Amino acid sequence: MNRLMHFVRALAVLVVVAVLAAPALAGTKEHRLALQISDKDPQKMSTVLNVAANVSRLYAERGEEVQIAIVAFNAGLHMLREDTAPDDVKARVLGFAKSMPNVTFQACNNTLEGMAKKEGKTPPLVGNAKIVPAGVVTLIELNEAGWTIVRP
Repeated sequence: MNRLMHFVRALAVLVVVAVLAAPALAGTKEHRLALQISDKDPQKMSTVLNVAANVSRLYAERGEEVQIAIVAFNAGLHMLREDTAPDDVKARVLGFAKSMPNVTFQACNNTLEGMAKKEGKTPPLVGNAKIVPAGVVTLIELNEAGWTIVRP
């Protein structure tokens, strides 16, 4: 009987610890944000980068993880083009690879192919841009996977 009583007490302690730890564990979920850029406006490009930097910094200060995907399509693809991105925007995009590896840049292949057809050559992208089949489809799929979608 004594052993059974010790077992029950130990089990009760484990249950209490699990119940108390549950809220803390729930807070460790990873946040996921997708930012849309579809305009060839240097101010909007800077705003998207500012939002990504601010969100990343805030969660880092809290000790929480965040993944941020910047999805560029339509005229917004110029943000990721080596030849047409404003110099300050391009420098920041490239700097994110070093300072914020949790931020990814995704370039719409549909837009890229359209630009290539119009210009007669495939436009060069900045080194840390990843090509995705379609920007809007990527946003839809990220949304369906629970990501928060924002168009600053």
